[in-house]
Amino acid sequence: MSIAAAVDALKQGKVIIITGDRYRRGDMDFAVAAQHATPEAVNFLATHGRGLVCLAMQQDRAIRLGIDLMNPGTDRQSGRPLGRSIEAAEGVTTGISAADRAQTVKAAVAPDATADDIVSPGHIFPLICAGGGVSERPAAAEAAVELTRRAGAGDAAVICAIMRDDGEMARPADIADLVARFGLAVADIGDLLESDENDKAPAHGG
Repeated sequence: MSIAAAVDALKQGKVIIITGDRYRRGDMDFAVAAQHATPEAVNFLATHGRGLVCLAMQQDRAIRLGIDLMNPGTDRQSGRPLGRSIEAAEGVTTGISAADRAQTVKAAVAPDATADDIVSPGHIFPLICAGGGVSERPAAAEAAVELTRRAGAGDAAVICAIMRDDGEMARPADIADLVARFGLAVADIGDLLESDENDKAPAHGG
């Protein structure tokens, strides 16, 4: 596992794996920078991840797009920062194909995107990241956005939970074949937090 390798992979438009989500009992996710979420990348996530395809974004983008949390209160709270589902306002048909979902992501992360560029409900599920990022909420959404930012590949990422062939959630022992087969970089949230702390640590003179 290497944060640097994951950042480099994201910079190249590749899919990575994020491990160590502390809110979902260790579930693992595929992640790709939203600006590199091609139809082929979305199809990879849907085929090999099998989970919900989500668009992790920062709060300022969610506000700009007019996306609110589905449950902003504290009652009956799952703790998952899901916003209302979205679809691109133009350029899609049924919305569920890999190409249509990639188009929705493209519309949502365009530099000048506004609420007029999306409609609801749709087939992409926004995750609105905590304001303090991964240090506030050590979860896959925040980690994916932080890694994408480090890669200079924007400030949003597409993630998808990884399920095994039998329908159970994948665990570290289950991803060796995926990593070897597709040459995937793996980033652990614990390592990301540690590297973040190291970056913030004051330099000591020798």
